[in-house]
Amino acid sequence: MLNDQKIEKFRQIVENKFQIYNSLFMSLPYDKMTNIGMLLPFLAEESKEGYQQGKSPEEIVEEFFQKHTELETEDQKLELLFKIIQYIERQVVLFDSIEDAAFQKLHSESDPGTVLNLYDRANQEHHLAAIRKKMDDFAIKIVFTAHPTQFYPNAVQRIIHDLRDAIINDSVTQIDTLLQQLGKTPFVNKEKPTPLDEAMSIIYYLRYVYYQSIGELYKKIKQTFGTSNFTPNPDIIQLGFWPGGDRDGNPFVTADITLKVAEELRISILKDYYGHLKVVRRRLSFRGVSDILKAVSQRIYDAIFQEGVKVSAEEIITELNKAEKILVEEHNGLFLDVLDDFRDRVRIFGTHFATLDIRQDSRIHQNVINDIYKKVIDEDIDSKTNDEKIQLLLDSGAVLNPDDFEDDMTKETLKSIYNIKLIQKNNGERGLHRYIISNSDEVKDVMNVYVMMRLCGYSEEEINIDIVPLFETMEGLDKSEQVMQTLYNDKIYQKHLDKRNRKQVIMLGFSDGTKDGGYLKANWQIYTSKEKLTKVSEDNDIKVIFFDGRGGPPARGGGKTHDFYASQGKTIANNKIELTIQGQTITSVFGNKDQAKFNFEQLLTAGIENDAFKSSKKELNEKERVLISELADISYRKYSDLKAHPMFVPYLQEMSTLEYYGRANIGSRPSKRGAGSELKFEDLRAIPFVGSWAQLRQNVPGFFGFGSALKDLKDAGRFDEIKELYKGSDFFKTLVLNSMMSMNKTYFPLTYYMRNNKKFGEFWNILFSEFELSKAMMLELTGYNILMQEEPINRKSIRIREKIVLPLLSIQQYALIKIQKEEGNRERYEKLVMRSLFGNINASRNSA
Repeated sequence: MLNDQKIEKFRQIVENKFQIYNSLFMSLPYDKMTNIGMLLPFLAEESKEGYQQGKSPEEIVEEFFQKHTELETEDQKLELLFKIIQYIERQVVLFDSIEDAAFQKLHSESDPGTVLNLYDRANQEHHLAAIRKKMDDFAIKIVFTAHPTQFYPNAVQRIIHDLRDAIINDSVTQIDTLLQQLGKTPFVNKEKPTPLDEAMSIIYYLRYVYYQSIGELYKKIKQTFGTSNFTPNPDIIQLGFWPGGDRDGNPFVTADITLKVAEELRISILKDYYGHLKVVRRRLSFRGVSDILKAVSQRIYDAIFQEGVKVSAEEIITELNKAEKILVEEHNGLFLDVLDDFRDRVRIFGTHFATLDIRQDSRIHQNVINDIYKKVIDEDIDSKTNDEKIQLLLDSGAVLNPDDFEDDMTKETLKSIYNIKLIQKNNGERGLHRYIISNSDEVKDVMNVYVMMRLCGYSEEEINIDIVPLFETMEGLDKSEQVMQTLYNDKIYQKHLDKRNRKQVIMLGFSDGTKDGGYLKANWQIYTSKEKLTKVSEDNDIKVIFFDGRGGPPARGGGKTHDFYASQGKTIANNKIELTIQGQTITSVFGNKDQAKFNFEQLLTAGIENDAFKSSKKELNEKERVLISELADISYRKYSDLKAHPMFVPYLQEMSTLEYYGRANIGSRPSKRGAGSELKFEDLRAIPFVGSWAQLRQNVPGFFGFGSALKDLKDAGRFDEIKELYKGSDFFKTLVLNSMMSMNKTYFPLTYYMRNNKKFGEFWNILFSEFELSKAMMLELTGYNILMQEEPINRKSIRIREKIVLPLLSIQQYALIKIQKEEGNRERYEKLVMRSLFGNINASRNSA
């Protein structure tokens, strides 16, 4: 009944509004877009009916031209398709804005997973003391990355922001004007964004969304759980930042860029403080208090605009404490809550706003270490073990000058390490305190970073940095326990851990893990690796914090984040929930104040619930473990066979948009690691890899192998065991539902034409058969009649979005077919693919 009410409300405030405001498009004076609103429904209908009849995208688009236009030349037809893409992109923005505007009406303050819901439940079950204790030493951290899964230009972002507000207020005149602005504002970057551009794009959200949403959420937590002897830790919600610091595979991120981004973060938070202080001073106009606040305001202003002037969070808080003393003693504490709210923001955001991380690939580090070794030790490098090389370099006492090296990467790496001290001085230690090493699978990967810091003149006491291995391949995950055990036993590293309060951050790569091992195997491997890493850390008296490199969609380790973290049992350390967020997940999950606040709450309560409330469904017994392991292994074999198929990489190269990701100006980072021209599977970035499957509407990494695993056990007469597992394990249930979400965004009729392709027909049929099998098996397992049966609103949202972009997909496939056939103007068709790629990326906010 409740679901029915929510569906009806969604229909009224989302679907109906979209129909009404969408009609405004038809009369807008868009340049070169006259009559598109009239023609688009015909292409949409031709696509819908054509695919049901088994027609190819080429047939559908050509029939559309023939039936509904009088265009004759190729140029005229291509011009129309470009206009249609522009039109659909703006429809997507409108739908996003309407859905965002409806968020508050579709969710309540006491929904499951909210702070108020947690309090009520804890109160009823007498767990308030346990929750306050957990809050004292727990945090969530969202780390924003610039990975190119969405990149609206800043001008478009601002229109989206304003459009959402206009829709909330039902201001038709304002909506009409903003839609006109949207029609005349370019959606495509003429040039690739720089890492600084990407940083500024996300800093926009920090300033105009997260400063308010996190501040208000902390106030809510304080009011709900605070007592006279308990104040929640202001550090309970944290932000991390990768643009400008993530050098892995991105040659455009330099040491100078990292400095610039750190400075932008510092100045941005001070600007927010300066603006907030204006509001505070308007209320606190009392003698003594106003003078202090005026001086603080001036000090912040000088730190923003005068070079060399810095202000620390501690200095600001000291002055605010003086103001509070006068306020309480002389003015009856009037508006103390206003001062308190501002001071809490300073405690939360410091002078860093978000913590900048440095990340680089372990193989790059090894090259740098070899370069250093040749210069400093000048011996045969191949005659020494890694341990010997490390010890010789540490014993050398050398202090390196980056400019003494010829290799650019060595120079840049060393400069980045020297910059750490400067950033910590300007932004505070919270401003940059982690160095992440991608593709970690050996002890030397961690020790190389330690050695480089020592060679850059840092004493043991001065290394105020967490060195974070990132285990992301199946091999890396397999080795992770042994690597950490060896590190914990290493005398040099032990000293470093003592300095870091015996805390170790370990990052696990869901995106690359899923790409490498398939959906089920990757998630199970990471789960069991976390268990082993928890045990080895606890055995060595180390507090371990897991940092998850999760993408938005299930195919990149994403999906239902709250359910995923709420399903982890006592065998996995739960000291902090930390994960990466990027692209469309930033805009769709954390894109405005209401959504951000709600989703921060969901994460926070997921972690706290795990310790406070016991549930047998969170713990896996031995029988369940054996069963999941068996399913994961079968799934892995099936997925590995697919990867080994000789057509796997050629299929992606020739039949998908993979080759065009690097050419579309959506991100600064190249779409593959390595500089060679030959495309190798291991060099593929997870985002273009998963994105290409999503553009084909095949979403292979999100389900492939899962159905075969279920079928094998069913054929062995063991399906009842899996049903029991699904009912008894929250973790397994979450994996099943997330995989179903991937399949719900799959549409194989788009590529039916490939089944008869001489080169790729057999491969396409392998993909299609596994999809059909996985869908049938999961429906049987869950007892559902349709995918995502218990999530009607999400299902409806996806359905509307897919309906909007179906013509866009037809155009993209049409262009790819023309390129494959070598027909017509190749350059124009390639531009059409890239243009539709950009549109589809921005459209797929809840992509698979």
